[in-house]
Order: sequence, then structure tokens, then C-alpha cells
Amino acid sequence: MTEQVTSADLLKSDSKPDLWESIDRLHTWLDANRVHDGADERLLRVLKLSEEVGEVAQAVIGATGQNPRKGTSHSWEDVQAELCDVVITALVALRTLTPEAREVFTAHLDGVRARSLGSSS
Repeated sequence: MTEQVTSADLLKSDSKPDLWESIDRLHTWLDANRVHDGADERLLRVLKLSEEVGEVAQAVIGATGQNPRKGTSHSWEDVQAELCDVVITALVALRTLTPEAREVFTAHLDGVRARSLGSSS
């Protein structure tokens, strides 16, 4: 039987965790509270990104007042928060696929930086 891990358990710390420690903690919390296992769990964590991106779109539409029925229903700060949710969700999904998420992400970012910025970076 697995021990139930609460979000309060994961927040217990004397100092603020860094980005990757936070991602690991979120991953641990999700794993301890998951409904599905194996390939289904991996697939659902990746699909969660689509939901979060949809929330970004909804916030942009709301911030620009594009929906005449709703008017201006969101702020650009809401858009920022939703973008942060996309990034967090993507990093947790990456962590779900590999325990080496930090290294995989760093190597990929290095490649994008080199390809996009060349030797001037």
C-alpha cells in the first residue's frame, strides 16, 4: 500500500526549493495521488498540456475582449499565470518521461540556443 502524500508534506522545507526540486516534488505528489498507471499516466500528463494551452487561449481572448458576450474577462496577468502553468505542466510531463528531466531539458535548450543564437550566446 502506498503512503498518501499531501501537498502540505511537500511544502515542508526551511528554504524555497529551486525549479527542478519543485518539479520533482510536484511529480512525487502526482505519482502518490494518481488514478492511472504506466502508459496511461504518461499519456494523460502529456495531454494535460493541451488543457493548459487552451486556458492560455481563453485568457488571451478574455484579456483582449474578443468575445462580445463576455467582454474583457481576463487580464494580461492572468495570461502570464496561465503561461506559467503551461511551463510547469510541460516540465512535470518531461519529468514523468525521464528522471533525467533537468539534463534532457538543459541539453535541448543548449541545442536551441546554439541553433538560434549561434556562437554569440
